[in-house]
Amino acid sequence: MKTPVVFLLLLAALARTAGAADTPQDSIEQRVKPCTSCHGNEGRATREGYFPRIAGKPAGYLFNQLLNFREERRHYPMMTYMAQLQTDTYLRELADYFGGLRVPYAPPNPPNATAAVLDRGQQLVKDGDKALSVPACSSCHGRRLVGVAPAVPGLLGVSQDYLTAQLGAWRTGIRAAAAPDCMRDLVQRMRPDDLNAAATWLASQAVPDEAEPETSFENPPPLECGSIKQGSRAP
Repeated sequence: MKTPVVFLLLLAALARTAGAADTPQDSIEQRVKPCTSCHGNEGRATREGYFPRIAGKPAGYLFNQLLNFREERRHYPMMTYMAQLQTDTYLRELADYFGGLRVPYAPPNPPNATAAVLDRGQQLVKDGDKALSVPACSSCHGRRLVGVAPAVPGLLGVSQDYLTAQLGAWRTGIRAAAAPDCMRDLVQRMRPDDLNAAATWLASQAVPDEAEPETSFENPPPLECGSIKQGSRAP
């Protein structure tokens, strides 16, 4: 049973779409209107930071997340309701649209953390922690942390609140990905203060001018991740 508020929000978004006289019906621009109602103009994210930026994320990653909502590996009523009604082809079209957008990133907020927390976060992101069997975030998310096409997202330009919430969701089993779920395994190895340190440092970093996702891994990923294979599959 879906939450009534979800239906009200979705209907409001669809109503705004239907009322856009200057937008051709059944165009991709018309179809993405409900998405931008939450994710912000052109998918840039909202000021609150809870709804993430989707513009410029690798299309395979966006497609993965839509499948994860549809198949209930991720849980957010509005996203689940929207994805359940659509085919793979339609979801991939949405993912390709937002993945192809190149719009500026907002500057990061100043970090509210001690130097020790930021140093620990930087260590985890760039070097990992061998004692915990945790590889560097950059070994999968790209040397510049802007993602690796087609299926690995960038970690910069994401709010601390969103990063913290998603790492916590993986740790508690609320969020999952296609098996083998490498992120679930990683966060289980990390202490809560390590998750906070990594999210704090990442959120404090500016996105580089060249924010295009990398086209290949510098070295083979240290862990097998089902989401990489899932996001690479043909429609």
